[in-house]
Amino acid sequence: MTNNTSNRASPTFLTGRPICVDLDGTLVKTDLLIEGFLTILSSRQALTCLPKLLASSRADFKRRVSELADLKTELLPYNAELIAFLRQQRQAGRPIVLVTAADRKIAEVVAKHLDLFDEIISSDGVRNLKGEAKSRELVHRFGRKGFDYVGNDRADLAVWREADGIVIVNASRVVSSEARKFGNVLAEFANQPRLLSMALRAMRPHQWVKNLLVFVPLLASRSFGDTSGLLGALCMFASFCATASGIYLVNDLMDLAADRRHAQKRYRPFASGALPLSFGAGLAGALIATGMALALVVGAAHVLTAYAAASLAYSLALKRYPLLDVFILAALYTLRIVAGGVAGQHPVTLWLLAFSGFTFLSLALVKRTGEMVHVKHSGFDRTLTRRGYFPEDRPILLMFGTASAFAASVVLALFVNSSAAFEQYRTPEILWGLVPLVLFWQCRLWLSTERGVMHEDPIVYAFHDWVSWLVAVSVLVIMLLASLGPAFW
Repeated sequence: MTNNTSNRASPTFLTGRPICVDLDGTLVKTDLLIEGFLTILSSRQALTCLPKLLASSRADFKRRVSELADLKTELLPYNAELIAFLRQQRQAGRPIVLVTAADRKIAEVVAKHLDLFDEIISSDGVRNLKGEAKSRELVHRFGRKGFDYVGNDRADLAVWREADGIVIVNASRVVSSEARKFGNVLAEFANQPRLLSMALRAMRPHQWVKNLLVFVPLLASRSFGDTSGLLGALCMFASFCATASGIYLVNDLMDLAADRRHAQKRYRPFASGALPLSFGAGLAGALIATGMALALVVGAAHVLTAYAAASLAYSLALKRYPLLDVFILAALYTLRIVAGGVAGQHPVTLWLLAFSGFTFLSLALVKRTGEMVHVKHSGFDRTLTRRGYFPEDRPILLMFGTASAFAASVVLALFVNSSAAFEQYRTPEILWGLVPLVLFWQCRLWLSTERGVMHEDPIVYAFHDWVSWLVAVSVLVIMLLASLGPAFW
């Protein structure tokens, strides 16, 4: 925060002239209309409400959203520095007025929560109080130069033009420069984080390691010398990275209230208000479109479409249903392998599908159980938010997960003794070494989960785990020896 201390000390701050405060992007670090609309989209009433919403006027749209959306105002990312500043001014005798283009219902709930405002001026279902309309209303109420105004974006320039004092909050450089032309800037709160760094953080690039699964078909068929197949797999990797990041953004946009209740997730860019919701929605669309275009190039658009549809369905609704959520997560992992096989022109065998299916079901259960362990230790919430699980479900999930891990090892053992293994490897007997290695690795993941150290996706965890790397190298050595046969070693 930077302040013009000479102006703050001036007599104008000690008079009864009101301070008029904008809501969206100023008092709160988010857009409540977009939040409300996203809340409706993620609810069961979306299909019945959308037609009426989209056919209404701007002001009526805001009114309907305020009535339908159950916004948790106590969880909103408020601008703490600005609120402290406003309380100081109120104690000095200044009336504080909430002036917002948001609907009256939302404005009243926010005002009640903060207990800060002497008056509310807002949109009312007929009039959309934004920009010039807000400027005219304030001039009508208080006269030209009869009020100070606190705002943040280009629409507020029309109001600042008529205000006596200007307070700028988290505005862009262009808007801030335009506002200063009107003079008498009383204070400026400039703690806006860098947009690109926040966007990259929201895209979760550390999760891209999961997309390395597209190379599994090349590994299983020992075809890394196939340049065409490798290029196809690389293109598919980029496709999944873009698509998955876009879906992560959608997931965060739909999960704002739940994330704000979470001990760590409340600091995510959207939940904390560090990244504008409108920017996130546009970026999500661009990333998903890019991913689809890349998948089309390598002929795997149908697999990516299935992945995107399942991911979005999971994000919007299916994550709330116990067990169904982990089966979908397992399918999403498996679809990466299938897509890699299509793009690299090395189709996935039924053996690989069976092994990966059980393995990924176990890993999905690891992920969910790890979240439950973390919730228990943090004491932040009794239930796993929006997941439908309870603490007493953990033992049965542990049983399901370990059973899936052993089932995957059984499938691997059966493959080693199958005709397919004898056709593909010169010395398939050596592949028996894979069975205890894979089982050891999965059992170790479960032990880490129960000890409370599984704080992230298990594949991401494994990528940073030296034991997992040692197991992976051992697996590659065993497969190489089995392929080369005794003539080599």
